[in-house]
Amino acid sequence: MRIALCALDDELPPQEADATIARSGQTSRHHAWRDELAKTGIRGKGGQVLKFAELETLPDTRWLHCSGTIAESGERAVVSFGPEHAALEQRQVELAIREAGDLFPRPKLIVFCAFAFDPEAAKDIDAIRGITALRAQMNTDLLTEDLKKARASNQSFWLMGQPDVDLRQTKDGRWVAEVNGFDYFDTVKGELVSGGKSRIAAWALDTDYDQRSLFPRQVFFPMAGAKDGWNKLRRDIRAELDESLLTKLHGTVSLPFEAGENRTVAVKIVDDRGIESLKILRLP
Repeated sequence: MRIALCALDDELPPQEADATIARSGQTSRHHAWRDELAKTGIRGKGGQVLKFAELETLPDTRWLHCSGTIAESGERAVVSFGPEHAALEQRQVELAIREAGDLFPRPKLIVFCAFAFDPEAAKDIDAIRGITALRAQMNTDLLTEDLKKARASNQSFWLMGQPDVDLRQTKDGRWVAEVNGFDYFDTVKGELVSGGKSRIAAWALDTDYDQRSLFPRQVFFPMAGAKDGWNKLRRDIRAELDESLLTKLHGTVSLPFEAGENRTVAVKIVDDRGIESLKILRLP
């Protein structure tokens, strides 16, 4: 192998840029996702679709990847895409919101699109005030290189609801969690509206959430029929279950529980579309 050595004062001839770099990597994926989002919009509740009149790349931002207007209202919206092989994290939410505040005119809506959301990031998105912040689940088909190939579903982005959960303390000092449903973004009204309890397929309760991983200590199947849910699990695993609890474990009110060391409760809800959302609540 030969190695060419140059003196410090020698000039190297100008080299032609490799154009393949501009057509690959993170920027290329964001462009492909932007084009797909502009084409399909975001599927919401009851067949609603949040559609964009146009979407263009933002040149001077790192955490906001495109900007456009909502077709229905004409209001400005910005989009932040999560990473390809990891969950969208809390820091991205913070920095994207900071960038959105520096834009002029300031956007009315910010959409975080990701294949998975870190629980703390999801909590922060749901808590944002002053700008409407939404979460959209990205179809894993978008991980394929060719977005134009035929897919089982023509929908690439699904609007996620914000869980509506109440905590109350019982007379004996224990706690009870009640799931009231989802708050969905109504694309016609342009605001969050209650989705009710009828669309909750399953939900799980971690009574002592450690901020790292969810440990379901109670699991419920509100939409399960007589042969589904816990009854189906009992047949599949051939286990003996407490008959007195089966009815309660098909509802939307938890069993009473003691406050854990972390004094934090996490509720994961799955709606009838299979879309998951997480609500984190801290006990007084």
